[in-house]
Amino acid sequence: MADQELVGLFQSIGLTQQRAKDTAKNKKLAPTLKNTITEAGFNEGCDKNTGSLLYTLASTITKDGIAHLGYLARAIKDERLKTADQIAAAIKYVENVSTEINEKEFNESAGVGVTVTSDQIKEAIAEHIEKNKELLIKDRYKVLGPLLAQAKQIPALRWANGVAVKEELEKQVTSLIGPKDERDVVVKGKKKETKPAKPATPIQKDGQKVDSSTTAETKKGTVPNMFLEGELGKLHKPGGNKQIKPELMEEHLKATGGRVFTRFPPEPNGYLHIGHAKAINVNFGYAKAHNGVCYLRYDDTNPEAEEERYFTSIKEAVEWLGFTPWKITYSSDYFDKLYELAVELIKRDKAYVCCCTPEEMHEMRGGDNGGARSECVHRNRPIEESLVDFQKMKEGRFKEGEVTLRMKMDMQSGSPQFWDLVAYRVMYTPHHRTGDKWCIYPTYDYTHCLCDSFENISHSLCTLEFRMSRESYYWLCDALEVYKPVQFEYNRLNINNTVMSKRKIAKLVNEKYVSGWDDPRLYTLPALRRRGVPPEAINGFVQDLGVTLSNSTIQVSRFDKYIRDYLDVHVPRLMIILEPLKLIIENLPENFEQELTIPFKPRDSSMGEHHVPFGKIVYIDKSDFREQDSPDYFRLAVGKTVGLLHVPHPITCIDVKKDEQGNIQHLICRYENAPDTKKPKTYIQWISESKKYKSPVRLSEVRIYNNLFLSENPAAHPDGFLADINLNSLEIFEDSLAEVGIREVTNRSIEQIKQKEYECVRFQAIRVGYFCLDKDTKLEAPTSEEKSHHFVLNRIVTLKEDPKKN
Repeated sequence: MADQELVGLFQSIGLTQQRAKDTAKNKKLAPTLKNTITEAGFNEGCDKNTGSLLYTLASTITKDGIAHLGYLARAIKDERLKTADQIAAAIKYVENVSTEINEKEFNESAGVGVTVTSDQIKEAIAEHIEKNKELLIKDRYKVLGPLLAQAKQIPALRWANGVAVKEELEKQVTSLIGPKDERDVVVKGKKKETKPAKPATPIQKDGQKVDSSTTAETKKGTVPNMFLEGELGKLHKPGGNKQIKPELMEEHLKATGGRVFTRFPPEPNGYLHIGHAKAINVNFGYAKAHNGVCYLRYDDTNPEAEEERYFTSIKEAVEWLGFTPWKITYSSDYFDKLYELAVELIKRDKAYVCCCTPEEMHEMRGGDNGGARSECVHRNRPIEESLVDFQKMKEGRFKEGEVTLRMKMDMQSGSPQFWDLVAYRVMYTPHHRTGDKWCIYPTYDYTHCLCDSFENISHSLCTLEFRMSRESYYWLCDALEVYKPVQFEYNRLNINNTVMSKRKIAKLVNEKYVSGWDDPRLYTLPALRRRGVPPEAINGFVQDLGVTLSNSTIQVSRFDKYIRDYLDVHVPRLMIILEPLKLIIENLPENFEQELTIPFKPRDSSMGEHHVPFGKIVYIDKSDFREQDSPDYFRLAVGKTVGLLHVPHPITCIDVKKDEQGNIQHLICRYENAPDTKKPKTYIQWISESKKYKSPVRLSEVRIYNNLFLSENPAAHPDGFLADINLNSLEIFEDSLAEVGIREVTNRSIEQIKQKEYECVRFQAIRVGYFCLDKDTKLEAPTSEEKSHHFVLNRIVTLKEDPKKN
């Protein structure tokens, strides 16, 4: 059937045009869905709900269950299978049926004809609530997610309507503890104080006390629904994955104690980026949510691309996000075992030594035009010959590229992942851990599933580009008769207005478009950290996005909003002047100085307060003054009155002093402290001169970061992504001023600064944006009385702008 016909067929069951096109291009799913539709008798189309069930069946049917595809499709048509859960249970049942299906057993296994009434739901939920009553009263709505996940496991509710179960649970919870109130609006990682007080001890993060164990991963009493509901909520329990030999599962469960085992397996050939933050959250978070464990396993099988700095950075990034690996392992830990299994694979006639070049392999696989495939002439050589040549490979008796070890799979399969993949190649590059012991190294396709097997991984979680690798993953485990984990694929996190390809970022770095891999305009995790993005905000953002089975690209503005919302709650406020304009208040005495007490955050006493001086000489930002007034302008102008934030009385500009070239030197203002002075319409930020307070604090640099690229998709630029560079992505201000409160905010994180964690000093610059200290900051002994510290600030994100604001 032509692709266009397939698209029409798939649209007839309710798929959108784009999804139908994507499915038609999928060489594995397209024929399976077509057969499913045909077997169900819906070649002329069906309603969208039925179509969705057919699609679910076609996309989740396993190799062991495919023989019964027709039966399952007809069960959907006959409305015996009405939900995705029923389909999953039906597939699991038929996987173990080699002959004719026993209809009675099938119905019982898949919940066919089972109706759970509202009274039964109410009764089961009431019993569930009673068992967890004390926990509910104590932790309230924090445990609603876990309780819902547990409710779905109640046998009596196995086939109940999920929405009805959720609504009944929420109803009974509300009846028990009342509706949500201020006790349930808990800021992540923040412990509110009831009494206003200055912090007595160094504040560890963002100017407030936090429990170092309180992150998005470890918040006490809460588990994000991402791990308990949706696609991750459908995953099998440990022990639910069928093995080629039953004893393999027995050994696995004995080793794991029936717990969830996951792993985060990065290649140490570059720095992690925001997409990896999702993978870290999924793997560590899923394990945490199910009281399991997660490995950090370095996939170090390519010594040509691996460097120690990448290993170090990856570990730091994982820990910075708040996760602690159960164990840190390396694929190279298993080189001996992997080699032994490769020998065993040859002995089982499942692998052979091949002398073809990469170009010859490509042609045998159909070439550029996707032609007919052919087997390698070495494929059926005697087993002993391959064993001898593989030993020679190990001994270094072949040149690089001269031979490979290939797995004997299925060259006629519709999946490229079965076209006799390479398992080992010759490479005369010393390994950072094993030195020159090896001159042959295993490939990802050979190594990954076996390392998962060695480590008893229960859930091998990876992104959608590995979907086609799932069957070859299973093939190798079964070919060697070793424990077989389950692979599950989820959508990647893609963000627009940037690039995340290591090759493209390397080009940006090497050609000096950015200052390095941690340049705050990039979306590597070191760059986001340096920009001041809190790890809790990244984790929360990732978990709110959740897990789906289709890729999408997220607007960078959505990420910025999440960062902004987090910072709005967690960081203190300070006054910063980017472009200072001096003003002299003429009616104040020369020695006038008033100490003002200002909260670090209005209406939040837990952040404390600080003292700033107000005197005769004040600095405001140039953007807050105009020589020519207008009706729609509300800040300072000649003859106009404005308030200064936290100052008791407003000021009026009465004159402008300029130099010979007509440049403004300073403003002359009057302090309006008469009893009948009207309240001003607008307040602006300011910083006053004071020798006593060493005010203002002079800033060496303030770096304003904007998007590095002009368009949402830089790669689509006809002249290449470099042609899309935003030449104004970095603005630097070198004469900016800060109020004296910046010293106290900095001192609160002095212990982290000693550990070079400058970015943890975060604050909101009123009306300017959110900022942090950059690592270029130097807090050594002063070089002059005026500049006691070398402060360098990075803007993390802008403030939320009022669209009506001029």
